[in-house]
Amino acid sequence: MSLFRTKTIDEVGTSQSGLKRCLGAMDVTFLGVGAIIGAGIFVLTGVVAATHTGPAIIVSYIVAGLACIFVALSYAELASSIGGCGSAYGYAYAGLGEIIAWIIGWDLLLEYGLGISTVAVGWSGYAKNALSSLGFELPKALINSPAEGGIVNLPAALIILLIAILLCIGARESARFNTAIVFVKLLAITVFISIAVFHVETANWKVFMPFGWAGVMQGAALVFFAYIGFDAVSTAAEETINPQRNLPIGIIASLVFCTAIYIIVSALLTLVAPYGELNVKSPVAEVLLNLDHRFAAGIISAGAIAGLTTVMLVLYYGFSRIFLAISRDGLLPQKFARVNSKTQTPIGIIIGSGLVMSLTAGFTPIGDLAELVNIGTLAAFVLVCGGVIALRMKKPDLDRPFKLSWHPVIPVLGIIFCIYLMISLPVITWIRFAVWMLLGLAIYAGYGYKNSLAQKQDS
Repeated sequence: MSLFRTKTIDEVGTSQSGLKRCLGAMDVTFLGVGAIIGAGIFVLTGVVAATHTGPAIIVSYIVAGLACIFVALSYAELASSIGGCGSAYGYAYAGLGEIIAWIIGWDLLLEYGLGISTVAVGWSGYAKNALSSLGFELPKALINSPAEGGIVNLPAALIILLIAILLCIGARESARFNTAIVFVKLLAITVFISIAVFHVETANWKVFMPFGWAGVMQGAALVFFAYIGFDAVSTAAEETINPQRNLPIGIIASLVFCTAIYIIVSALLTLVAPYGELNVKSPVAEVLLNLDHRFAAGIISAGAIAGLTTVMLVLYYGFSRIFLAISRDGLLPQKFARVNSKTQTPIGIIIGSGLVMSLTAGFTPIGDLAELVNIGTLAAFVLVCGGVIALRMKKPDLDRPFKLSWHPVIPVLGIIFCIYLMISLPVITWIRFAVWMLLGLAIYAGYGYKNSLAQKQDS
């Protein structure tokens, strides 16, 4: 038996899951936009500009965006040629072997699971502000975790459970809801841009890079969180019509579109207001309030709530599908791999993980754990790019409907950019990441290796 036993392409891409093919190219693209535009543009942009980059945050977004584009192109090649709902986990199984696949899968569960809980806490803050503006004040005991002097962050816990119910109903219905909400947050961004362009003060860019290049790179490592989720699009492979064509379109189109939006909004934000004034929870809305555009600020707040909702929806969707793929292979209990015959969704995974994430969001002050989400994602992305190179060597004749023309330059650049961003993260983040990986390896050694279907077949 070998830890590096790989699956055949057919084993990865044609598993009988019971999932329904119902998503077109537009659905997949909007899943990507729904996952990407959220906390990054409505919260993180102002905080990072004020504390790390100044107006040079646009450079940080370009650096982080380039890293993601190189990775996205690698994802597109693998998604078109391999498919499967396991995303990078499945691709690694085909190219790099079981143990590497498990490491990537464990990384992705960290990315999505912790990311959902983190965003839920941010959603709770915006929901509280929106209710306050309408005259409804929630008791502090019900909007703060015990560590923050409360009993439970009830809005954060409830929104995760509500999204779980939506995902249980079906992928098509979830995609329709996502598309509708995406239009709300795009409307909010359009409102901001249309107002901000008339209040530009070029003097705010007089000192463009106040924290130096080191600050720009630290900013890039932080705003990388704003891009997390585009990879979740690839988990929709088994529910996408013509995935060889539609998945690459969805991955690349959503990422390019959102990168352009990030650059435009961050540029206008730092041109309209001095960067030092942007270290607030809702910088985009705050800027409009300072310009005495209260109604527009309300629209921005609604867009922020919508944006955070779709981020959670798509991350949750990706989490459940990756968990499903890992369970199918026996590395986690196979009872989780059951798909409901009526809704054609993995209800057991959705409900079980939803309860855990709901409790996490309700009782834990998430704080700055976005850094931990980032490092797990970057590590997975490095292995995805490596998987493209490995598969080109092992399977040179594999049918690749979407094929990188600059191989191996693009995946190598993806590896370099991701490692560079990982190095820019604090030491404490690396320590937390090491603890998470050791826990994952312990689970694999104690359960996954013994129950793996691949290892049983080899024996």
